[in-house]
Amino acid sequence: MDPTPSSVSPFASVSGALGDYIPRGGTPAPAAGATASTEEAEGGEQILGVVSLDRDLRISGSNLDAAPFAGVTAAPGAAFADLLPPGDAPMVVKRLRRVLETGEAHVARVQRLRRDNATEMVVSMSILPAAAPQHGLTVSLIAMAKRLHLYASATAIGTSLDIGETAQSLAQSLLAWGEVAAVNLDYAVWTGEAVTDQAQERIRLRRAALVPDRAWPEGYLTPGDNLPREASRLLAGAVMRDDVPQAVVLRDRAAIERVLDDPQLMRALVPGERPVSVACIPLVVEGPEGMPRPIVLGVTEVWRRPDNLFRDSELLDLQELVAKTARHVDLARQHQREHAQVLALQRRLLPRAGSDTIEVASVYEPTTPDSAGVGGDWVNSFPLPGDRTALVVGDVVGHGLGAAAAMGQLSMEARALLSAGLGPGEVLERLDETVTLLDDTDAGLAAGYSALGSTCCIAVYDPVDHRVSISNAGHLPPVLVHPDGSAETVAAQPHPALGAEFVVREPFDVHEFAAPPGSLLVLYTDGLVEDPAVSIDLGISRLTDVVREVHPWDDLQQAARRVVARLAPKEPLRDDVTLLLARMAGRRGRDTATWHLPARADTAARARALAAPLLRGWHAGEQARDSMLLVISELVTNAVRFGTGPVTVRLVHAGSRMTCEVGDTGNGRPRPHHGDPLDDTGRGLRVVHKLTTRWGVRWTDTGKAVWAELEA
Repeated sequence: MDPTPSSVSPFASVSGALGDYIPRGGTPAPAAGATASTEEAEGGEQILGVVSLDRDLRISGSNLDAAPFAGVTAAPGAAFADLLPPGDAPMVVKRLRRVLETGEAHVARVQRLRRDNATEMVVSMSILPAAAPQHGLTVSLIAMAKRLHLYASATAIGTSLDIGETAQSLAQSLLAWGEVAAVNLDYAVWTGEAVTDQAQERIRLRRAALVPDRAWPEGYLTPGDNLPREASRLLAGAVMRDDVPQAVVLRDRAAIERVLDDPQLMRALVPGERPVSVACIPLVVEGPEGMPRPIVLGVTEVWRRPDNLFRDSELLDLQELVAKTARHVDLARQHQREHAQVLALQRRLLPRAGSDTIEVASVYEPTTPDSAGVGGDWVNSFPLPGDRTALVVGDVVGHGLGAAAAMGQLSMEARALLSAGLGPGEVLERLDETVTLLDDTDAGLAAGYSALGSTCCIAVYDPVDHRVSISNAGHLPPVLVHPDGSAETVAAQPHPALGAEFVVREPFDVHEFAAPPGSLLVLYTDGLVEDPAVSIDLGISRLTDVVREVHPWDDLQQAARRVVARLAPKEPLRDDVTLLLARMAGRRGRDTATWHLPARADTAARARALAAPLLRGWHAGEQARDSMLLVISELVTNAVRFGTGPVTVRLVHAGSRMTCEVGDTGNGRPRPHHGDPLDDTGRGLRVVHKLTTRWGVRWTDTGKAVWAELEA
């Protein structure tokens, strides 16, 4: 099969539109050697020519007498491929041979032909088997009747929301009116910014497309180059006369030199040294309400020989085509703006670099360009107090900006709650309430997404105890690869997705398991393992087999990409693909210490005695040791005085940071007080606040833990 229009080029897209416009089975093309038809185009120009080919695809005869074919030499015996641009020849030759083999005509394909002077023209090409008794092919070439080309181009342009592709499609279509075509777009279009009323001196243009593709003189502007400010002002001013966008024609090189009045601008804007004329047509859209003037999105240029003057009818056709394209360019700009917004959001949510206790790597692949490059999937990892690390994966139903916004809200709320000391199960309970509130606005379904049914899995890694606590709200189970290479799924007690009010509400279960150094935890979304042809269990089993092959010495980011490459469905993706790999390293035993002490009056002194030699072994400075011992004393004293049950003291040394954590079985929240000078309540926490860089409370299954950090 021939490639589809979307997979080939703008010419293929135009051809598809021509195929709809030109009736199949129309009047057969003349046989080889016949006199060309005198079908008339605007201005009385003949537009039909014929080339006969033998079975070796060499020219056996031709009739290209029509004026538009001037400069196209079809010499007998020459290969037909010599008439084509080099990049087009392989595909055209393939089509020619197919017609020879099958006898089925290939009708109305937009194609470029090369003139002797290296310029190109656009034709509609049909390939038919030669009439008996001849053997070979008859190639009918229609020099594009402008109205026909206008219809085909307007139909094909705008099939992509990519700004560059839209500009390229327009430039290719403009070749029907000239020999060189260029499209220049305002910076705001490229960045997706809101296009507002522009003063002429503030318009800045960048070349978006230039055809045909050839070696251009040094200094000439090619795609990606910024137009000099003087050129931008000239072009913008030319199309904004009397506040009305108009096409401007410079009839010869002398007129162009008078307008540009600068040799450098001539080199930048004029394609070559030969005589030329140019038509500049603005890309404009109506301004927003309250803005009387239209907005300039850019300027197109059509260049051709000065002896072939632009007629008024041609300029009207050019303006019509460019006007229709301007709407598509503006849609592409809006898409670019949304794309930039959601990508900025996605980048904020992607995992940051890991620490010395855990290494993380992630891969995110959006489903389709229509989703603006992001959907409702997310993964995140971030440090928590007490040397712990949170790993979060979630999925909001839908794609695009609405789903991304809901995803961002849930992700940020999860991070805030975990950082505030809540456990995974408690965080999911809060997210469950948030999801219900999000859908109360009735905006989700109208925007193509719904927060109801969102899934989320939260894991918290403790590098000191080498354990992971996990809670799951309707998400697929993580996979744990043990240091010996064995692997298993980590299935917590099943729980419905977030916002599932139609089921009996149950607390979110928290499952805890060991993760010794060298373990690999795998979090993912369903797009990685779902396949309509197989069960989801088989997809998870395949993932388990693949991640078992990740070796401890492998680069984790490269390993993540390999996993996605092996498992992700081939294009087009049915759903976003998200993967997070977390390799556990743990904290060395000599950098941590944990003591379980009874809640007695002398417990603070006992804790200081145990900590003092450890701090000296960590080579902490004298001031840091004294401060840490005082912090330990105050926290333990508060735990004995206001808490219940035994007291747990944990110290962690991580680089230049030391952390003290004191836990008890009480559930009251410690707060520093600013009361009467004779009231010593809360005075210990004020001391802790002054000595440490930060401190807080973490809630546990048995009570609470107050933690504090300071520099070693």
